[in-house]
Amino acid sequence: MKSICGYRFCIFAGINIISAAVKKLYFTVTNDLTYDQRMQRICTTLAAQGYAVTLVGRKLSASLPLTERKYKQRRIQCWFNKGKLFYAEFNLRLFFFVLFRKADALCAIDLDTMMANYYVSRLKRVTRIYDAHELFTEMKEVITRPRIHRVWLGIEKKYVPKFQHGYTVSEGIAVELNRRYGVRYASIRNMPVLHDLQVQAPRETFILYQGAVNEARGFEALIPALRQVDCPVVICGDGNFMPQLKQLIRENGLENKITLTGMLPPDELRRISQQAYAGIAIAEKEGLNQYLALPNKFFDYIHAGLPQVTMNFPEYRAINDKYEVALLIDTPDITSVAAALNNLLHDTVLYERLKANCMKARLELNWQQEEKKLAAFYQDLFTH
Repeated sequence: MKSICGYRFCIFAGINIISAAVKKLYFTVTNDLTYDQRMQRICTTLAAQGYAVTLVGRKLSASLPLTERKYKQRRIQCWFNKGKLFYAEFNLRLFFFVLFRKADALCAIDLDTMMANYYVSRLKRVTRIYDAHELFTEMKEVITRPRIHRVWLGIEKKYVPKFQHGYTVSEGIAVELNRRYGVRYASIRNMPVLHDLQVQAPRETFILYQGAVNEARGFEALIPALRQVDCPVVICGDGNFMPQLKQLIRENGLENKITLTGMLPPDELRRISQQAYAGIAIAEKEGLNQYLALPNKFFDYIHAGLPQVTMNFPEYRAINDKYEVALLIDTPDITSVAAALNNLLHDTVLYERLKANCMKARLELNWQQEEKKLAAFYQDLFTH
């Protein structure tokens, strides 16, 4: 970086960013920062461009020490850790945390940090941005609870139209938010950084599930289906469905076939994924979020060279039509899941073709390509 005529120039991913002073960006989430790979990528990209980036999250009693990164990280500790009291307390603490700090833009990650960002941005007259990691009001665990759904839908209706700048993880969610509220958000997909694959022995024969262990992830079909599949499964992740998942495993007598690792740091998760044989990422259609989403695990499997079984939903189908990296099923029922997994296990010609396609697709579907859209978004934000 060098100074010319009093301006700083930073060249990153082929884009020149010109600013009279370093822009200070605050990104806010309700997780504890350790496992949020999307925010780690976003903040690293913007810090590399010369922005002063601070990622604000939550501190829990079990939170691991933060890894040093190219941006600042702060955690807010609360008395309450779940439910409406937690969201109210966190937003109140976040409001005062950000209020007394200089910022050029505030970015709310999902609906649960939107209120604090909105009111601070109004008081300080700074730009506000919405990063929708999901269509929160269309998640199964929200829409199946009418009172909770009404609250979050009220927040969405009131505040999303006030965030005219934003981006989300799939074109489908961007279109839906535009239909509902007239906002025009960019689609910046949740893709991994392209790494060299480790040289290793032949893959082990186990199926990998990674990601949130939440409702609507198809576990009610997956676990019974595994009784018909002669292959162990490793589940990496945690979430609100974990008690039910453990009960399903016990009911189907699969304790010796399924390994639960809990949450893992990104590097450890990447190591395990490169040892697996195939990936699984199914979801129920109940809740529009699942139907329109494009979660990071879909791309993580591709980067690990893992053929996968996933859903015949629009976002997956569009990519699979171009690259053929997965087997798509129409419904997450026991018969369909078992048949698809057995197809990957026994049809070696199909498996090797999908695996080879993953190795080609990862060269295009990666963060080094996708971050160019993020860079362009922030350049446009501060030059217009």
